[in-house]
Amino acid sequence: MIKMYTTSTCGDCRVTKRVLEQRGLEFEEINIEENPEAASFVMSVNGGRRSVPTLEFNGDAESMSNFNRVKLDAWLAKNGLISA
Repeated sequence: MIKMYTTSTCGDCRVTKRVLEQRGLEFEEINIEENPEAASFVMSVNGGRRSVPTLEFNGDAESMSNFNRVKLDAWLAKNGLISA
């Protein structure tokens, strides 16, 4: 299952959630404001930045900040979650 690291005020997170739901993809939402370990993970994969949303699947993590549908679709395809 996709892990989606978010904050409560993130507009890009809301858009990303909507796209994943439209595609019928299940995800676990983890709010980094409420989970210090999750915040540390996000910072470790984003060069020290608290960049959200960050998606993780089978060890592949990437920030989807500054939402871009092409970037999201490419990441989903790379991870075999949608057809390329």
